[in-house]
Amino acid sequence: MRKYLILFLFYSYFLLPLQYITFYKRNMAHKNNHLVIMAGGVGSRFWPMSTEEKPKQFIDVLGTGRTLLQLTFDRFEGICDPENVWVVTNKKYAALVKEQLPEIPVGNIIQEPCRRNTAPCVAYISWRIKEKDPNANIVVSPSDHIVTDSTEFRRVIVSALKFTGETDSVVTLGMKPTRPETGYGYIQGDLRTPSARNKEIFRVDQFREKPNLETAKKYVSDKNFFWNAGIFIMSAATIVNAFRVYQPAIAKIFESLRPIYGTSQEQEQIDLKYPECENISIDYAIMEKAEEIFVFPANFGWSDLGTWGSLLAQSHRDLYGNATIGNNIQMIESKNNIVHTLNEKKVVIQGLEGYIVAEEDGTLLICKMSEEQRIKQFSGMN
Repeated sequence: MRKYLILFLFYSYFLLPLQYITFYKRNMAHKNNHLVIMAGGVGSRFWPMSTEEKPKQFIDVLGTGRTLLQLTFDRFEGICDPENVWVVTNKKYAALVKEQLPEIPVGNIIQEPCRRNTAPCVAYISWRIKEKDPNANIVVSPSDHIVTDSTEFRRVIVSALKFTGETDSVVTLGMKPTRPETGYGYIQGDLRTPSARNKEIFRVDQFREKPNLETAKKYVSDKNFFWNAGIFIMSAATIVNAFRVYQPAIAKIFESLRPIYGTSQEQEQIDLKYPECENISIDYAIMEKAEEIFVFPANFGWSDLGTWGSLLAQSHRDLYGNATIGNNIQMIESKNNIVHTLNEKKVVIQGLEGYIVAEEDGTLLICKMSEEQRIKQFSGMN
């Protein structure tokens, strides 16, 4: 009897409190996770499906019944609570965001009055989140990418969040290249010594611009170069301090607005002050200057869906290399085409090879895949 009493007391006073502490820490870490979705782009290379009135992130590109924005939101289920999801977009797309993501608070739809590249955008939302949650841990993600292995994606994100929650570091995800791609920027990692805290994370040597084909081939063969996915993770305190050190002019603007964040005056003041920010990317502004920048090499079936060609590469194809997105499409004596039409019209294509066929709202595009770089010119979009 005495033996059982001792065991009961040990469990009550030692093990049970330890379980509560563990649960509390995990729960609090989850509550401090924030997702920022960048959704202000126009996507002119995906015309006519993507237009200035309704860019590709707001469209069901893959024919799944969910838009790219919604798929991005879905990907973070269980990592970030809906009240900690923020979407940064242009003013004219705010209603679309509200319609497609009714789960998030309306106040979390951050409206840029004008385009100033990614650095002012990240600075604004970082100050805004830090004012609400000083212990925030932030993932910044584009809205128009696709991921085919969501389980591995979540594992990588959770691991990176743990790392940035314990250090004053910024972690960027580097995709292991599968081909010499000239349309992506690259991250060169120092793979000789992993971080002591996480053996999958390495220091960044440098960021590289989009290369020509020969340079891209060299990057792929060198094994320490990765595609820059534009997904990065850091604490709010870390990125705010980085702006104070490396971009003091931008930091001064958003620091001055602290008293009005979350108030009825915020949008009016942002409309006045935001245009004063330098037009500069987060890579140039912070990533290439800061010291504690790390890369997490990953492989979860990533694509940025920047072009029709990238959509073809990610889509299911028939025996002849055709990818069809739509319910009523018939391919005859055709190969290596992508056809996208989600309306009720029956589409029959015969004798085409290497073409893009896309229809949206009464506009039909038929273009050689090899000429897709001219689509922006055809569309008349800026």
